[in-house]
Amino acid sequence: MSKKRRHEEHEEHVDESWLVPYADILTLLLALFIVLYSMNSVDQKKFEELSQAFSIAFSSGQSVLDMPSIVERGPDIRTELGGKEDATEQGMTEKEPLSEAEMEQVIEQSKTELNELKQQIDQYIADNGLTTSLETSLNMSQLLITIRDNALFNSAEATVNREGQELAVSIAEMLENYPDFNIEIAGHTDNSPISTAQFRSNWDLSVMRAVRFMDIMLENDALDPKRFSAIGYGEHHPVASNDTAEGKAKNRRVEVSIVHNYVDMVKQQSLSVNEQQASN
Repeated sequence: MSKKRRHEEHEEHVDESWLVPYADILTLLLALFIVLYSMNSVDQKKFEELSQAFSIAFSSGQSVLDMPSIVERGPDIRTELGGKEDATEQGMTEKEPLSEAEMEQVIEQSKTELNELKQQIDQYIADNGLTTSLETSLNMSQLLITIRDNALFNSAEATVNREGQELAVSIAEMLENYPDFNIEIAGHTDNSPISTAQFRSNWDLSVMRAVRFMDIMLENDALDPKRFSAIGYGEHHPVASNDTAEGKAKNRRVEVSIVHNYVDMVKQQSLSVNEQQASN
């Protein structure tokens, strides 16, 4: 009698290949939520740990779900600030723009100080007989001192003469009491071309004259160099006709512009408002 072979019944298994893309989707979703959370509270250590977690996960082929927790929650920034608002809000409070009334007060103070400074410089001009070489003009936000080149330099040179050095030192001393002003020194020439071993053009000459005059002013340690700038315009900003010798003499000059820094404050507030409007 032949023995009947028993066929063991095998349980049929459901196809589980769908679990692979499903696990990948869960991993990506988790990564998305972790990134969104990290954007909500800036913590350098947390970002470094987060970067390490992703590096390990994507290089080893393991799912983030299969790994031990690497990313830990950083300390609450409100606690670090002693219960105050977060760093961003606190920074905005510290840099809160001036109100309209406060800005008007700053502008009025600026006008008063510019008037005081102009009177001091005009007195210096009168006392030293420099009325033909120097003049001052004042508008709402700027005091402009115009100095003829013959009061500062020899022809076609940028070395400041003795009288010019005394003038630069005196103006610098007057500015000691006005720390809220920015100073721009600009050099100008007439349209007579120049080409020497030292200066290739009027651009070079005008720039170096402005820089040399500024150098002497900044020998005063009480002045902040960050408030100063020097620029050369060559012959391209004349104030008189270059057709006459008198006109050319007027065009050869150094201008010292003294401007209250509230102008910068207004610009910064305008930029801040524009950025807030753009973000909204």
